[in-house]
Amino acid sequence: MLQLPHQPLQVAAVPAQRAPAREDQAGPWHSEAVCRRDEAGLFFAPSKEPTAARLSREDAAKRVCARCPVMVECQEHALMQPEPYGVWGGLTAAERRVVLARRRRRDVELKAAAAAKGPIAAAG
Repeated sequence: MLQLPHQPLQVAAVPAQRAPAREDQAGPWHSEAVCRRDEAGLFFAPSKEPTAARLSREDAAKRVCARCPVMVECQEHALMQPEPYGVWGGLTAAERRVVLARRRRRDVELKAAAAAKGPIAAAG
């Protein structure tokens, strides 16, 4: 994009969070996140990161998450979006996939249980 001499250069902004504001706070949950003060590289893997380095970095990121007052909100955001990369709410992308699979399996089981009870309850 061509910048005119009298206009300041525009810097690319980080995409806005898509999560709703917290009910008990004036601002969105992420404004209270501890990770806002830490290096973003701690939470997202560089390309071709060796396994040992990744595990160490993820462990350090999880320690930051553990002391965060909005860890639960962050985790739910990452699960609801779903965020495909990085450590969010103390969970890696792989751990979030496991949580999501468990939730889907639980939902299927609950629907099946409700369907099984439905005809019996109607007959009574």
